Amino acid sequence: MNKTILNTVINDDCVKIMNEMEENSVDVIFADPPYNLQLGDSLTRPDNSSVNGVYEDWDNFSSLKEYDEYTKAWMTAARRVLKEDGTIWVIGSYHNIFRVGYILQDLGFWILNDIIWNKTNPMPNFKGTRFTNAHETLIWAAKSPKSKYTFNYEAMKAMNEDVQMRSDWQLPICTGKERLKGQDGAKLHPTQKPEALLYRVLMASSNVGDVVLDPFFGTGTTGAVAKKIGRNFIGIERDATYVAGAKARIAEVERIRSNACLNFTTKKRQPRVPFGSVIECGLLNVGDKLYDAKGDVSALIRSDGSLISTFGNGSIHQMGAAAQNAPACNGWLYWHYMNEHQELVAIDELRKIVRDELYPE
Repeated sequence: MNKTILNTVINDDCVKIMNEMEENSVDVIFADPPYNLQLGDSLTRPDNSSVNGVYEDWDNFSSLKEYDEYTKAWMTAARRVLKEDGTIWVIGSYHNIFRVGYILQDLGFWILNDIIWNKTNPMPNFKGTRFTNAHETLIWAAKSPKSKYTFNYEAMKAMNEDVQMRSDWQLPICTGKERLKGQDGAKLHPTQKPEALLYRVLMASSNVGDVVLDPFFGTGTTGAVAKKIGRNFIGIERDATYVAGAKARIAEVERIRSNACLNFTTKKRQPRVPFGSVIECGLLNVGDKLYDAKGDVSALIRSDGSLISTFGNGSIHQMGAAAQNAPACNGWLYWHYMNEHQELVAIDELRKIVRDELYPE
């Protein structure tokens, strides 16, 4: 990676610049390409005031064929610079997202999720001729089916009050102080995305120090969030006015310096410890009795690390599931041992001891 372009905004065409960049050099791409809205006549509210829609030249294409060709060109260039284990996010609306997804798959990307961004404060449908368009779609894709991509599952769960993060996100559109204004007081960019959206995207699919590329940088939301949470960014934007706004905005962002605040642990990253290791280390013995949290259910430890009880025999997970008549169970949390104070303690505490001994930091 050419370090001179890290954490910079390049005022140029994204296809040209990506084709000049080093291959397999970026970890994550977030792309907010032209939607090809084709609005035509200007929109007005019931009081005849104008609605600030998207009428810029960069969103106008003469035909669907021209739009598809452009989409294929920038995606091909993006695929070239994306690492083998990297992922790409592309956001769009009903105007373009289906064509985008089709081309993504044609180029060999492997779709992981489609995320529905439900806007909590969408623009109403002033003409009353359609449903209010209250969402946009993000496609998250790996470079190939074999990619060992980053997904910070535990971080997403922690951000969602310890519940699995779903694929429908309730977030407001960009308004208020976050919305960049031009010298005339009007919004600088018609489709500026909220930082909350990019925060979730980058927290989910990147790690501290990763390189995030945004080929349609606009007013720099991706760069602002990346800087804030310790990621590197590369922004490409061909409109000089947007570039100036993005640079000024990012310059004001304070990067979090504390690694303790930036880093987070994930269970997925921790080395696997089999229950047999607890026995081998002498923390429990063959013939010891394990219990559920209330002490109502019990099982005996066998020499091979399996359990035997009135429910049959099997692993700590299988026997925990059988005891509850459940399809699955985390045996480390279900089963407890009796300590010297006659207190029931989850055997997961013993796993932590073994892990610290076998894999010291």
